[in-house]
Amino acid sequence: MNITVAGNGYVGLSNAVLFAQYHKVTALDVIEEKVTLINQRISPIGDKEIEEYLKTKPLDLKATLDPQEAYEEADIVFVCTPTNYDVDTHHFDTSSVEAVIEDVLRLRPTALIVIKSTIPIGFTQKMRETYEAKNIIFSPEFLREGKALYDNLHPSRIIVGDLNSQGQLIADLMKECSLDDNTPVLLTDSTEAEAVKLFANNYLAMRVAFFNELDSYCMNRNLDTKQIIQGVSLDPRIGDYYNNPSFGYGGYCLPKDTKQLLANFNNTPQNIIGAIVQSNDTRKQFLVDTIIKQGVKKVGAYRLIMKSGSDNFRDSAIVSVLELLVRSGIDVIVYEPQVKEETFGGFLIVNDLKQFKKESELIIVNRLENDDLKDISSKIFSRDLYHRD
Repeated sequence: MNITVAGNGYVGLSNAVLFAQYHKVTALDVIEEKVTLINQRISPIGDKEIEEYLKTKPLDLKATLDPQEAYEEADIVFVCTPTNYDVDTHHFDTSSVEAVIEDVLRLRPTALIVIKSTIPIGFTQKMRETYEAKNIIFSPEFLREGKALYDNLHPSRIIVGDLNSQGQLIADLMKECSLDDNTPVLLTDSTEAEAVKLFANNYLAMRVAFFNELDSYCMNRNLDTKQIIQGVSLDPRIGDYYNNPSFGYGGYCLPKDTKQLLANFNNTPQNIIGAIVQSNDTRKQFLVDTIIKQGVKKVGAYRLIMKSGSDNFRDSAIVSVLELLVRSGIDVIVYEPQVKEETFGGFLIVNDLKQFKKESELIIVNRLENDDLKDISSKIFSRDLYHRD
């Protein structure tokens, strides 16, 4: 089949590479540098498997900036454009998704449009009604940053928001291109599939918030967090996973998805969903207050990335902590090799590691992923107990 993927962040590019193993894939993007890199078989994002597949696999993949070229022969178009949360409207900004839908319906009206972008509950049905088009469906993605292609090759589940033959087609396509034979497949209505995505991510955010609050309690009472987490996690209903304390949840998905679901509740009574959002803010402020009590004047932040193996700074919890520290009058410097400029978000970048260590009275680290700082362990402030995400 001829497949087009519109938007090539970690969701789009991982899907483009996945399908290009067996089908002709065109990757459409608006960023020229990204298109050039993909055509040179260089990954524009940090993802080990994407980098490896682009370099070593015989993929039928080309990238373009031209919508006409991308859509003119497409049988299926996967929409993977960003939908950031708009604080003014209290909803995702779906304008990029709508623009792709309009282009496809104009240039290739017979193509099946599969939305992979995270969208508000009820959006797909609204698009079908607005454009009088039944060929628009939704299929949620469940991918980790830095492991997106791996998660597509070994999917935990495949969910498609369409109960008809076109939904089965997409499920079969995703299963065919993966490496696993026994992946659970679920076909649902479109609105239910949208709800699955948001509720799943909210549950994960709730789990992060729970173990962070457990850790805050232990810090306040000088208890051993690790012992308590180990004891709690021995209950098989809870499990020993996704329980490592942090500076808060962040990244592409959880911050915006929790706020979107809260907005979707509207007049439906709730307590938990709102508390998840509030808990994340409370955690960051608690850690900032703890740091301030140490009486330091200059704090260094080792890495801005959201988590180990990621190259993403967006909505990183450590960035929020730094902003709160600056507002409290603390000097902040940052060590982040991915930033080549002298400043980032108003923070001074010091990428000479020796100088960074010397200047910092205290160094905050969300994830202790290597031994760069082991010689100054007394300066480190981190809540990373397991050295994993």
